[in-house]
Amino acid sequence: MIKCKEAVARLWSYLDRNLDRVEEQELEAHLGLCRHCCGELEFARQIRGLLRRTAGAVEIPPAARAKLDTFLRELEGSHE
Repeated sequence: MIKCKEAVARLWSYLDRNLDRVEEQELEAHLGLCRHCCGELEFARQIRGLLRRTAGAVEIPPAARAKLDTFLRELEGSHE
């Protein structure tokens, strides 16, 4: 069984359908047992949807981008 850190690292590839079948099954098995990572998946889906809707329409100020990057790194690090 993969751990949360590995599951979170695979989420974007999973959404992009870039995992091989074994990686996908391992992630889905983990998601079936881990509510936290299911929340991470939903968060990633929402961010992805937001980015699709606003791509090119909104310029993120450098300070806001830095805060977002820090937040995402902290979020990823909190589940190791």
